[in-house]
Amino acid sequence: MPPRQSDSIDPAIRRATPGDAEAVARLLQDFQEEFDEPSPGVDALGERYADLIRNRDMTVLLAGDGPDGFAQIRYRPWVYSAGPQAHAYLEELYVVPSLRGQGIGRKLLEAALETAGNEGATHMELGTSEDDLAARSLYESAGFTNREGSPDGPVMLFYERELT
Repeated sequence: MPPRQSDSIDPAIRRATPGDAEAVARLLQDFQEEFDEPSPGVDALGERYADLIRNRDMTVLLAGDGPDGFAQIRYRPWVYSAGPQAHAYLEELYVVPSLRGQGIGRKLLEAALETAGNEGATHMELGTSEDDLAARSLYESAGFTNREGSPDGPVMLFYERELT
């Protein structure tokens, strides 16, 4: 019998290797399709993941044997803290739809925070959609804020633009 939506499961979390690139690519492709976002396709994503993971330009954490979800972290230097990886960006966090609500996303987020700290990051940021209430609730419960300076400070906004 599959776990009920309210049940919590405790998947193993591990760091992806280049050999996991195709599985990560399939998860990202599913994520993009779920939200009607463009994607270059699984083959292109798989090649890119293999290179980025191999070159340590990205950290990908996998949950479960499926894998059942992933967290993707990128790093950059930051003027406020020393070190080449002082600033972490949680670029993606995804759990397969049938397993949501069971604690996998929280476990991935906690592992991402721990991993980033172990890599020397002193700060992590992320972006999510205003209407993704489940993700916002998860992030806020883990201490993330979209307020500048204090709990009653101005709302922070995230902007993006395509360059091509």
